Amino acid sequence: MSVVASRLLRDGMSCFVGIGIPSTVANLARNTHAPNLFLIYEAGALGAKPYRLPLSIGDGELAETADSVVSVPEIFNYWLQGGHIDVGYLSAAQIDRFGNLNTTVIGPDYHQPKVRLPGAGGAPEIAAHCREVTVIMRHARRAFVPRVDFVTSVGLGPAPETRSRLGFRGAGPINVITDLGILRPDPQDNELTLVAVHPGVDVRDVQDQTQWPLRVASPLGVTDAPTSKELAALRDLISRS
Repeated sequence: MSVVASRLLRDGMSCFVGIGIPSTVANLARNTHAPNLFLIYEAGALGAKPYRLPLSIGDGELAETADSVVSVPEIFNYWLQGGHIDVGYLSAAQIDRFGNLNTTVIGPDYHQPKVRLPGAGGAPEIAAHCREVTVIMRHARRAFVPRVDFVTSVGLGPAPETRSRLGFRGAGPINVITDLGILRPDPQDNELTLVAVHPGVDVRDVQDQTQWPLRVASPLGVTDAPTSKELAALRDLISRS
C-alpha cells in the first residue's frame, strides 16, 4: 500500500503531508524516486526533509530539516488556499462511496458517539484546496461505508459541480489507495470504483470489505509488486523512526 501510493508522487511536486501513513508514503518517495519532492507540514515546515518519520506535526525534526518555517496562517491562507500545492495525502477512519472522509466521530450522535476521533486538523482545507488529493487507508468493512457518520472533509459528491458549487479550488480525492487495491471516481457520477488490486488479492475480498456494492472496472488492473529497492528503503525509513 505504501509503495503503491509513493509511486504516484512525482519528483518536484509539492505535497501537503499528514502524520502517519501519509508521511511514510511521502518520505518513501523522497528517499527513492522523488528526491526533490517538496514536503509541507501544516505546523509551518516548508521543504521538510526528515531523517526519521515525525511523531506529530510539531516534531522538531520537521523544523530542523525544513527550508523554511512559516506561520500556520501563512500555510493555510497563502500556500493552501492560494492553490500552490499539487497534492495532499490524507487518511481517515471512514470513507464513503463519494470520497467523503470522517475523522471526527463514529456513531449517529455527535454528542454521544461510539468513538470520538482526533478531529479535522487541517484535513478539510487540504481536501478543498490541494490541486488533487490521494487518500490512503486500510481497506476494512467498518471503514468503507455507504455514508460516513460525519463529513469532516468533503469528497466529490454525486454531481460534477458539487465541489465548484462549494467554492473548492482542488479536484478532490482522485486516488484511494488501500492495502487491497486502488479505487478511483467514476467520471460520470464520481462513485468510487475499484480499478486495480494488489498481487494475490481477489476482487471478492475487496467487495467483502466494502459496505456498498462496489463497482469493478473492466479491465481490472493489477499493481506491480514492490521491488527489493523499494522494500529496503521502506524498512530503513521505519527502522530509523
